[in-house]
Amino acid sequence: MSIRVADSADVDATATIGDGSSVWHLAQVRDQAKLGLNCIIGRGAYIGSGAILGDNCKVQNYALVYEPAVLGDGVFIGPAAVLTNDEYPRSVNPDGTLKSGADWHAVGVTIGDGASIGARAVCIAPVKIGSWALVAAGAVVTKDVPDFALVAGVPAKRIRWVGRAGVPLESLGQGLFQCPVTGDKYVETTINNQEKLVEESDHS
Repeated sequence: MSIRVADSADVDATATIGDGSSVWHLAQVRDQAKLGLNCIIGRGAYIGSGAILGDNCKVQNYALVYEPAVLGDGVFIGPAAVLTNDEYPRSVNPDGTLKSGADWHAVGVTIGDGASIGARAVCIAPVKIGSWALVAAGAVVTKDVPDFALVAGVPAKRIRWVGRAGVPLESLGQGLFQCPVTGDKYVETTINNQEKLVEESDHS
């Protein structure tokens, strides 16, 4: 395998790009960023300083992944989606002076393996998106998202469960769900007063 970097892309010399990865036109990968194997960084996308991407991630055109975001393996970031990094953004300090990097503490979004962020969705740091979760296009995520949850809206709320295939699960009753694509079964449970979904093999 090899690494493909478009001539118009801006990849810092200190960034690490995994084998088989592609960085397309006008994309920017900042200093100390780390991309795993077989990642795709689309046109005009931004990967911030020190951001970490696992293997097989796709960051679509004009998506913004601000540091210090951490993405697991197989994460999908849709076109123009934004992962923020400032809880209380200001251009200036209270005295009117321009803020510098030393005047604020960056916080990142964490995304679990296999999760997907839809087009133009915004994830407000420091939220955590669970593994295999699905954030609908245009959603604004202000709270942590559990594994396998499908969230939508502003602010985003869970509306369904999804499986590894990303398709909404079908209820079989009594807290049991099945993926119509793979046939895999999942169990809904409550942990610390929070609804969770686990794969049936993990529940048994």
